[in-house]
Amino acid sequence: MNIEDYRNYCMNKKEVTEHFPFDNDTLVFKVCNKMFALASLKKWEEGNAFINLKCNPDYAQELRAEYDSVKPGYHMHKQQWNSVYIHTGELSPKLIASLIDHSYEMVIKGLPKKLRDQLE
Repeated sequence: MNIEDYRNYCMNKKEVTEHFPFDNDTLVFKVCNKMFALASLKKWEEGNAFINLKCNPDYAQELRAEYDSVKPGYHMHKQQWNSVYIHTGELSPKLIASLIDHSYEMVIKGLPKKLRDQLE
């Protein structure tokens, strides 16, 4: 998965917007103004691409145990966020897409019912 594939995949989800709230480097994708994915553009350019994704804490532990390319979220809440390293080639594009979907769904689950209903 390259940066364009990643961006397009995230942007094709309902009610997703992209932002640079921290600096000009960190691309953040939000659903209903809540972050579900973020990545450093500089790291992608350097060949050290990773995406921070929200994750169910139990599932996060399973993923970290199974894959060397899944680590506790860099600069994030370590129980609820993973850093998913793309550049290693260990993770299939299908798995990466699934992890992005999971993050998006985790954020939607935490939204108030009124906002969740708007996404249907």
